[in-house]
Amino acid sequence: MAHFPTRTVIGACPHDCPDTCSLVTTVVDGTAIKVSGNPDHPHTGGVLCAKVSKYAERTYHAERILTPLKRIAPKGSTGAPAFAPVSWDEALSDIAARLHAISERNAEAILPYSYAGTMGLVQGESMDRRFFHQLGASLLDRTICSTAGGEALMHTYGGKLGMRVEHFAESPLIIIWGSNSIGSNLHFWRVAQEAKRNGARLVCIDPRKTETADKCHEHLQLQPGTDGALALALMHELITNDWLDHDYIAQYTLGWEALRERALQWPVERAAQVCGLPAEQIRQLARDYGTTPHPAIRLNYGAQRARGGGNAVRAIACLPALIGAWRHRAGGLLLCSSAVYPFQRAALQRPDLLGARRPRTINMSAIGDALLHPGDTRFGPQVQAIVVYNSNPVAVAPESAKVARGFARADLFTVVLEHFMTDTADCADYILPATTQLEHWDIHGSYGHTDVLLNRPAIAPEGESRSNARIFRDLAAHMAQHDSAFAAPHFADSDEALCRSAIEGTQVDFEALLAQGFARLSLPQAPFAHGGFPTPSGRCELFNERLSALGVDPLPDYVPNYEQPGHDARYPLAMISPPARNFLNSTFVNVKSLRNSEGRPLLEMHPDDAAARHIADGDRVRVHNARGEHVCHASINGRAKKGVVIGLGIWWRKDGDNGTNVNELTHQHLTDIGRGPCFYDCVVEVEKLASMAA
Repeated sequence: MAHFPTRTVIGACPHDCPDTCSLVTTVVDGTAIKVSGNPDHPHTGGVLCAKVSKYAERTYHAERILTPLKRIAPKGSTGAPAFAPVSWDEALSDIAARLHAISERNAEAILPYSYAGTMGLVQGESMDRRFFHQLGASLLDRTICSTAGGEALMHTYGGKLGMRVEHFAESPLIIIWGSNSIGSNLHFWRVAQEAKRNGARLVCIDPRKTETADKCHEHLQLQPGTDGALALALMHELITNDWLDHDYIAQYTLGWEALRERALQWPVERAAQVCGLPAEQIRQLARDYGTTPHPAIRLNYGAQRARGGGNAVRAIACLPALIGAWRHRAGGLLLCSSAVYPFQRAALQRPDLLGARRPRTINMSAIGDALLHPGDTRFGPQVQAIVVYNSNPVAVAPESAKVARGFARADLFTVVLEHFMTDTADCADYILPATTQLEHWDIHGSYGHTDVLLNRPAIAPEGESRSNARIFRDLAAHMAQHDSAFAAPHFADSDEALCRSAIEGTQVDFEALLAQGFARLSLPQAPFAHGGFPTPSGRCELFNERLSALGVDPLPDYVPNYEQPGHDARYPLAMISPPARNFLNSTFVNVKSLRNSEGRPLLEMHPDDAAARHIADGDRVRVHNARGEHVCHASINGRAKKGVVIGLGIWWRKDGDNGTNVNELTHQHLTDIGRGPCFYDCVVEVEKLASMAA
């Protein structure tokens, strides 16, 4: 029997998750046979989620795209094959020629579209940015996930900063706010469980009775988009019961008196009515928070996906300063830790290549409207070409009927870098096969912990796939035939060289990363114990005058949803669309084992709402509003609040019974701060449909 050598390679999970795990890939004779958590990385602790533990299945998927493909049939046609394989040279030559021709007329008619299909700095935001900066293409406002909360933190703390995740284990009270940690932050949940074993009380705040809520001592099942009202009511109770750290407030905050007056307008009874919660439940939470030493809040991005999401995060972020929770390393708040990293982003992205040019910026959360805009003096030129990578906008962007119509334009030149035939790839003129994380170099930070991770390729690229950075490097070489600026040396940097440049001159040693796959940053244990917030004032800014220039109240307030039940009799139900547990956005939808676990597109309903519509568990239903309709199946599983339905996402549109997914129903209105999407700010009606014939 032949014996094949076995080796292991240390890498990093690339996905949009706060855990950013260290991976160990076991390779036999050049084939990855297993992906597991690195037991030597303290945060990962040898544990992976069910999704990423199936990563080899995704890399070797039978439907993976392994050669460049060119469209040979008109968009929207049926019957004949839509794509044919072509060589890399043919694909890149044609793409370069077409992009150059458009740029000669107006480079702003070209739009890059990318997000967090990989969170890596090299494959996500390096050579691609250099390419589009040199071209002078339109800039993309990458808002689709976290900008409301991120900018709210910046206007309060001075950056995306907070507690270190491991210190939650020492807190006696943990509030998990807007997060299904079991499904989307597994390694934090392990820390929370350690705290629970040590006697900590766990409280979940979420409109859905999540798997996390099941395991907490208390669940506040509030109405979607009312988190700001709840935070203000908690402040009211802290004030009226004098559960305050007056010394911390005086020394380390700015604007307390103004915030105090605002909070006193929010007695518990008022918030209870807005939030749909029992008044005593709010009082008890305030009592626990105000009287427990160094309580901790694990805030996540679910709280900011509504019109008032930025204000809500601002209000919640003020709470630890009012009680002096920051004095202890196990007190405070964590939403995002990404500002701790010393990465050399400008060296990677080279914004200086723009020179004096200042291209327009297009918000990715409004891509449907952008692609359908004919162009004018205010908007600028019509978008004539779009290059999509690390994203699947036809599935994930809001108001997807408009997004799909925009991508269906016959005159829109579309290039998609992908692994599979996603909804967006279906609309492409060229599809370029990209490598998976097992096949390329990259470097990673995290937004949930504070380690730097290196990803080394474990296997050779499958088929003809190339890394994102190499694709843009090769595309630049073809563009150089039209524009000599693309022949500059910075378009020839290798992927490994880009990894090195990301940390050059920082405290992170690349050789240490090569040796063990991760490096721990030297950071303070309790970052704001003595103030030191990186705001202009150096304080926690409860009042921020700079927000006035953005048309935003300098004080946190409750900003009601754009769409609320009762405002339109046709659509009496609020809808939120959190991720299905077995998917990560739309990334793992076609992995058979995970898809089988998830079953089919579902709409969770409260039994009373279902009964009023004669809907039983498993019935096929039509969910609709003025923007469109989505057909799925009802799930009466006890997780939905009365008056709220939950469309678990994000399935590919092609998997829906009527060729849609839940984003057919969401809108393109933006959040109060950060210009983000309002996925959890939506009203609908639901009706029973006849079952499809077997």
